[in-house]
Amino acid sequence: MSTSHLDLTVTADKVVLIHYTLTNAAGEELDSSRGDEPLPYLHGHGNIVPGLERALGGKKVGFQDTVVVAPEDGYGEHDGSEPQQVPADAFPDDFEVEEGMQFVVENDLGEQIPVWVVGFEEGLVLLDTNHPLAGETLHFQVEIVKIRDATAEELHHGHPHGLEGTEGHHHGH
Repeated sequence: MSTSHLDLTVTADKVVLIHYTLTNAAGEELDSSRGDEPLPYLHGHGNIVPGLERALGGKKVGFQDTVVVAPEDGYGEHDGSEPQQVPADAFPDDFEVEEGMQFVVENDLGEQIPVWVVGFEEGLVLLDTNHPLAGETLHFQVEIVKIRDATAEELHHGHPHGLEGTEGHHHGH
């Protein structure tokens, strides 16, 4: 007996496609997939913030709700550190630095540290080790639009490859 995808439940190793609108505690819209393709994520692999992933576990296609995620289940608390000033000329000439951009730097111990560009001052780029949404309570208005089994390749890489399968997906490694 075959089960239709409507019978599938969000469990580990399923690819889940969601539409969402993210607002902060003040109700300002921060991000949304509405009017665009739904966001695919691989459940149980940390592709999305833990609080939202936990709330979607066990749900089915058609589930709609507003999920409120506390900072510790979202992007963490703000650690109180000030943004670091880096000379703009430390970046390659062909590298376009934009506010909100994330990249990884290596510290003196050789550890990979994610940083975000939070602003600019004269000749300087301000980098912060806190996610821009650190300390924020996140409000996700979310809808599950599709659930499917992940492919072996997706499980190996720990994230989905596109909306339907692996066509057109290329890795940078």
